[in-house]
Amino acid sequence: MGILDGILLGFSQAATPTALLFCLIGVLLGTLIGVLPGIGPSATIAMLLPITLGLDPLTALIMLAGIYYGAQYGGSITAILVNLPGEPSTAVTAIDGYQMARQGRAGSALAISAIGSFVAGTIATVVLAVASPALSQVALKFGAPEYFALTLLGIVLVVVLSRGSLLKGLAMATFGLLLGQVGTDVFTSDTRFTFGLDDLRSGVSFIAVSVGVFGIAEILRNLEQDSTIPRALHKINRLMPTREDFRRSVGPILRGTFLGSLLGVLPGGGAFLSSFASYAVEKRFSRHPEEFGKGAIEGVAGPESANNAGAQTSFIPMLTLGVPSNAVMALMIGAMVVQGIQPGPRVIVTQPELFWGLVASMWIGNAMLVVLNLPLVGAWVSMLRIPYGILFPGILAFSCIGTFSANGSTMELYILAAAGLAGYIFTRIGCDAAPFLLGFVLGPMVEEHFRRAMLISEGNLGVFFERPISAVLMLSVVVLALLTFVPSLLSTRKVVFSNADD
Repeated sequence: MGILDGILLGFSQAATPTALLFCLIGVLLGTLIGVLPGIGPSATIAMLLPITLGLDPLTALIMLAGIYYGAQYGGSITAILVNLPGEPSTAVTAIDGYQMARQGRAGSALAISAIGSFVAGTIATVVLAVASPALSQVALKFGAPEYFALTLLGIVLVVVLSRGSLLKGLAMATFGLLLGQVGTDVFTSDTRFTFGLDDLRSGVSFIAVSVGVFGIAEILRNLEQDSTIPRALHKINRLMPTREDFRRSVGPILRGTFLGSLLGVLPGGGAFLSSFASYAVEKRFSRHPEEFGKGAIEGVAGPESANNAGAQTSFIPMLTLGVPSNAVMALMIGAMVVQGIQPGPRVIVTQPELFWGLVASMWIGNAMLVVLNLPLVGAWVSMLRIPYGILFPGILAFSCIGTFSANGSTMELYILAAAGLAGYIFTRIGCDAAPFLLGFVLGPMVEEHFRRAMLISEGNLGVFFERPISAVLMLSVVVLALLTFVPSLLSTRKVVFSNADD
């Protein structure tokens, strides 16, 4: 199937009344949780996973995807108006966006943010539509050695690019890998690490773990903080940017789109890394670097375009290789699995309506966002006045009911509580939850492909270096590990011996 035929098929699927309704629900929810600090798309998608069981796969993915890229739009609103980034990826936007609001240019900042996001999302979706089929054709040649090397590389990259200590990132990924081994052995059908509990024979519930680590833990973290917003809300005088604003924004929007499209594919990249990289590039090449931090519109246009492009292209490795590039994509893979879909390169071949329908929905969703966001900006900001003490009981009840309804087992609630407490502890000790979740998702894949490769090669480890693709991937793992872990170990060794000498 050609790309044009695929796009036409996608719009025939995404333009149905049901798909349009859930696309609208997704982008509205995404904007809302982007506006409200402390919730985030990961927690929201995790909490909504049980609901997706009652939807068809395409409708469920359309809604969840809308939440993710819609949150990038919503996060910029509070970043600009109240200097409070709704999303980590919009933290850079607040630097110059809030200064523009203080100068009476909030409308221009919001408009350029929305326009840049729309342009970037549209172009990045084209990249997704063009690159994914080609990458899927390459991935169809993958065997067990290639998949093992690829999943291992994904874990190593996520550990390297995770926020905080490298050792903590490695520990979190290892913890996730170990938790993923609970259940029934795929090859022998023996149970392992179940402690005699029949509820664990099929493994630890992905829904309960993800809702706990992101949703329940987020509630516990927010209860520690003051729920009031003491910042002044800056008024919006006019939404239409000036001709000069447009002129200065064209270059940053295009550069941000390019950077975001490129970095979004990388494990651990996505919207967060893209926005910071774009800001650094714009400041470096600007003719007026002294204006950055004081209300430079380039500091809004570039990062906002980059984070939306990064959000869109992060779907490429998830849809074509079955490997998540960040925690949200891991949740998307979980949503596909609970729907009975095996993520990977065969999705585009066996279920083209699912793949192309999701791609087409991104164009529709971006158009919905740019039409809805600016007229409703006052309503979004008013949400900040809702005390968190009113919000969290409903969120908690929704999480518990949704998790229990997934399988109707009380064990799910125990896992939910344990995962929520664990997620809270992770935050308190400075550990990023993303490597844990990706380790949990990729762990069973790593084991399955490794054991399958060993069976095929009769225990010969050289099988991972005999085929070109797997050899390149394994060498990348080795080189990346050496470049990352060896300097860290050497520096630690120097500290230890210097202390011993003292």
